[in-house]
Amino acid sequence: MIGLFVMKTQIYELKLKTTSAADVIDISDEVASCVGKSGVDNGLVTVTVPGSTASITTIEYEPGVIEDLKRALERLAPSNISYAHDAKWGDGNGYSHVRAALMKPSLSIPVKDGEMTLGTWQQIVLCDFDNKPRSRSVVVQILG
Repeated sequence: MIGLFVMKTQIYELKLKTTSAADVIDISDEVASCVGKSGVDNGLVTVTVPGSTASITTIEYEPGVIEDLKRALERLAPSNISYAHDAKWGDGNGYSHVRAALMKPSLSIPVKDGEMTLGTWQQIVLCDFDNKPRSRSVVVQILG
């Protein structure tokens, strides 16, 4: 016998303002709220940031680790060197594009019994690497 499975899909949008200071913003509570509102008990939540100068990841959201992440990214894609993107567009944010490409724009997390399966010290963060303030949209899609 073939059973019929109906999948529920919910989409939410978070609006955030960022600065030009390589922001790392904890959005765990907002995403958890979306999961709760969705009514999905078991499934998957995907969090994505549209754009090419920001990313979504997980990290222990504490000042030391955030500073360590910023320093590591500065070593990988320094903000004070020449980028071909800057030569073409003159906007000085070539490093932002490279950092976002390294970190990736989205993250998927299993949902079990209505809760995201995150570790005790694991938070979901938006990383904005751009060199000017932005109004960011974060899309949260829950399937289950």
